[in-house]
Amino acid sequence: MPFWTFCAPNLIHNSPGSLFFFQICLYCSVLLTMDKQTIIFISFCCFLFAGIICFLFTEGGARRTKLEGHSGSVKLFVFGDSYADTGNSNKSYAVSWKQPYGITFPRKPAGRFSDGRVLTDYLAWSLGIRSLVPYTRRGDVEKWEVQNGMNFAYGGTGVFNTLEKAPNMSTQISFFQQLLQQKWYTKQDLNSSIALLSLAGNDYGTFVVNHGNNPKDMSDFSKLVVNQLADNIKQILSLGVRKIAVTTIHPLGCLPQITIYSSWNSCNHDWNLLSNFHNQQLWQRMQSLNNTLQTDQKKNVIVVLDLYTAFQSAFAKQKNITGNPLKPCCVGISNGYGCGSVDQSGAKKYSVCKNRELSFFWDMIHPSQKGWHAVYSELQPSLYKLF
Repeated sequence: MPFWTFCAPNLIHNSPGSLFFFQICLYCSVLLTMDKQTIIFISFCCFLFAGIICFLFTEGGARRTKLEGHSGSVKLFVFGDSYADTGNSNKSYAVSWKQPYGITFPRKPAGRFSDGRVLTDYLAWSLGIRSLVPYTRRGDVEKWEVQNGMNFAYGGTGVFNTLEKAPNMSTQISFFQQLLQQKWYTKQDLNSSIALLSLAGNDYGTFVVNHGNNPKDMSDFSKLVVNQLADNIKQILSLGVRKIAVTTIHPLGCLPQITIYSSWNSCNHDWNLLSNFHNQQLWQRMQSLNNTLQTDQKKNVIVVLDLYTAFQSAFAKQKNITGNPLKPCCVGISNGYGCGSVDQSGAKKYSVCKNRELSFFWDMIHPSQKGWHAVYSELQPSLYKLF
């Protein structure tokens, strides 16, 4: 029977396994036509090549295992705003529940402020667990679906009350505390848990609306924001969570709602100064907290996820691909409209770019799935510190 008669049936499905089988068949068929010395030489080269490949994959696997080593046992609890929300915001009015949000994943509006996955999803994936069930949906799912944690984040919120009438971070933590009192999670669960705290700047937006943007007032308010964030972290640690990941504020001056005034060509220096001032205060406070935790000899750790630097690095790489990382994919067709807007007859009043996989920003505030993946990639060295 011809050699290829044996090989052909295994190529039908064009799977990775069948393609590998095809390569083996090709290799064997070639060997059948060679003399013994040539066969020995080629076999030695293949053995050497295989050894190199195994080494590379083992090294890569080791890094991946380090990030996902707690698969199935670690718990993730998320607090914050629209940069972390996966479905808590009110369906009746939140834009995250309207078309075209979720168009990339899960291919329908599902409460994420993006076309697809957000930071919470990527962090869960890195831990080897499912995307988290939103707190507001806890009664609609089976108990096993919340065994890896829960998402308490609400879009538009901050550490203080904001223009969005939704639970601030302190209230979100109280929801978590109530679940612990109801025995949703045990003390042992918390010993292997991580909390993510996302703060994207809604407190500052609310302050500007209510009090203006005087630099001195803003700097004083920034200290209050960081102090409250630190209090929230201490509250979560007191409940038994051992590891905290807290985000810095991204470059606010690079958001499309700011850069639109430069036709999306340049970031606003003053707003980025505010981000930097906030982040400087945050780094100092978190370092102080970590020093205190080490003194107490508890196995607690706080890791700062530097969104500011991650965004800037992603911008630089994206610029080489598209030329303008600041331009959003989904925008309103005119003033007064935004992504997801419709008129009274239900007609769309927004447009979506043709190649959303090339856009860093999805709308005027939020990264796209592609953007969040780029940010997650930049954050990976910091995430390793959690394990």
